[in-house]
Amino acid sequence: MSFHAEILQQPDVLEKLLSHQMDAIQNVARRVKQRDVKYFFIAARGTSDNSARYAKYLFGIRNRIPVALAAPSHFTIYNSPPKLDGALVIGISQSGQSPDIVGVLAEGKRQGRPTLAITNAPDSPLAEISNFVIDIQAGKEAAVAASKTYTAQLMTLAMLSSALRGDSREKQVLQAVPGWARQALQLDEHIRQAVPRYRYMDQCVVLGRGYDYATAYEWSLKTKELTYVIAEPYSSADFQHGPVALVEKGYPVLAVAPSGPVLDNMMELLTFLRKERDAELVVISDQDSALDLAQLPLRLPAGIPDWVSPIVSVMPGQLFVYHLTIAKGLDPNAPRGLSKVTETH
Repeated sequence: MSFHAEILQQPDVLEKLLSHQMDAIQNVARRVKQRDVKYFFIAARGTSDNSARYAKYLFGIRNRIPVALAAPSHFTIYNSPPKLDGALVIGISQSGQSPDIVGVLAEGKRQGRPTLAITNAPDSPLAEISNFVIDIQAGKEAAVAASKTYTAQLMTLAMLSSALRGDSREKQVLQAVPGWARQALQLDEHIRQAVPRYRYMDQCVVLGRGYDYATAYEWSLKTKELTYVIAEPYSSADFQHGPVALVEKGYPVLAVAPSGPVLDNMMELLTFLRKERDAELVVISDQDSALDLAQLPLRLPAGIPDWVSPIVSVMPGQLFVYHLTIAKGLDPNAPRGLSKVTETH
């Protein structure tokens, strides 16, 4: 199946996950609450690492649980793992096969800490080493570039956060996400027609903040993987501490700016970039004020709470990358030098 087809599958994958895994995730939440867990320690690579970035904001803001992102080389290359007292050790991996991620959870288990695997492969080495396993049930993902496994990971994390909070009203929000995703994917033809404007782009920056900091990283990663454009991701705050000097007339800036507490900060920066630096803006947002600044506005559905926004906001970015890859005459299903499973140590 092609990358494009798997992008369009995402609403169905999210519906399946909500239908089949809610009880399992609630059970994991109950069992985690019974353990002496003071923080989450997450190991991941590549696209899954961007899911971990989302988790850092999600659990920190909504559950008041600190999240630390593991440096797997502490465990494998340096053989000097940190003490994990009080941690729930989580591995996020589409394939569950990367030895360094498995090694982090194995060490967590050796130290007597509970371990959780979030994976699309419930019979993988990562799942086998874990006390708890959540199968994201995305089905076979044939394309090298991840799409549906990424959003299924995000949905799994959102479901776990909600289960830990114990607020039954949030179930309605989660169940609305596939519908919002379908609306966002209706941008497909609009994006296809618009992206030839960017076919000679060879570098850009990608901006996001808060929950959608993860979206900036994922949009950037997909851009590098498939179009070979040098796409650097930044928090809108970090970008103002020096890298903004890059921007001159016509410089491409891709930005994710949905409604929420970070919108005002994003608006200040986007207004400066457009009016003072004459930047070329591609903006994903539900707000007219942000979209009106963009040469290519990509409208999100209205009413998406910020804590689930990244599940939907990444989808126009995925479509942008797919159609830009085609416009550049490249094959989105065979990026050079990459394979579906990458095993790092």
